[in-house]
Amino acid sequence: MPTPLAPLATPATPATPAKEAAAPPPAEPPLRIVPARRTGQRAAAGAVIVLLALGLVSVVRNEAFQWDVVARYFTSASVLRGLGLTLWLTALVMVLGFALGTLLAVFRLSANPVLRAVSWGYVWFFRSTPILFQLLFWFNIGMLYPRILGVSTVNLLGPIAVAVIGLTLHEAAYAAEVVRGGILSVDRGQIEAAESLGLGRWRRLSRIVLPQAMRAIVPPAGNMLIGTLKGTSIVSVIAVQDLLYSTQLVYHRTYEVIPLLLVATLWYVAVTSVLSVGQYYVERHYARGTAGAR
Repeated sequence: MPTPLAPLATPATPATPAKEAAAPPPAEPPLRIVPARRTGQRAAAGAVIVLLALGLVSVVRNEAFQWDVVARYFTSASVLRGLGLTLWLTALVMVLGFALGTLLAVFRLSANPVLRAVSWGYVWFFRSTPILFQLLFWFNIGMLYPRILGVSTVNLLGPIAVAVIGLTLHEAAYAAEVVRGGILSVDRGQIEAAESLGLGRWRRLSRIVLPQAMRAIVPPAGNMLIGTLKGTSIVSVIAVQDLLYSTQLVYHRTYEVIPLLLVATLWYVAVTSVLSVGQYYVERHYARGTAGAR
């Protein structure tokens, strides 16, 4: 009996090597942020700084400005009296002007066509005529109406009274538009909500509308205040001894025109700067809770 053949040995399968981990890609060098070159802007800024420095040096070192005279008269009694009258006149005109302007704005928004027409006509007339014309008109009112209600008007209005009347009536026309714009900026839903609560018209205006309108009223009102401060210098033409007229009286006597004008200029700049800072904080107060707060 034949011997069975032994099965052929199956060749051993070589072991499969473990899959090697993929090598990380080579790290790229970090991007270098290069600031944009603003050669033109820097050159322009440098040129402006140089020109300002040269101008400042020329002003300080120019003997024609007579800075010693400026320092001597800057706090003199006559100049300070003129400054006090200017500040008093500015404050009084702003208070009276905005009081009358608020009333005119309410008339303009009234449903009564007569009140609307009167308010529109007032604003149109006083914004159309120069303030100098208005001052001269009131100063010479006695030539047009020698007697009013049996009272002589020739010496009735002095220069200060004329200045207050003329500036107030002029200011009220612009204040009316400022207040009207502020009232119109209030959302109509606020007014309707107040009406639904049964609030009267004047209570709605004082409690709901005006507090919200102040955000839109304060910026132009601040500009008007600064403009009124500088605009009071025009009353010097009717011999009101404000800041400008007080300095004019001095240089008419001493012939030191430039230094005395510099005294008035520096006082106007100082007071205007203080008012600008106050305006900033008032605006920030009324802008609380809004995107404009800063």
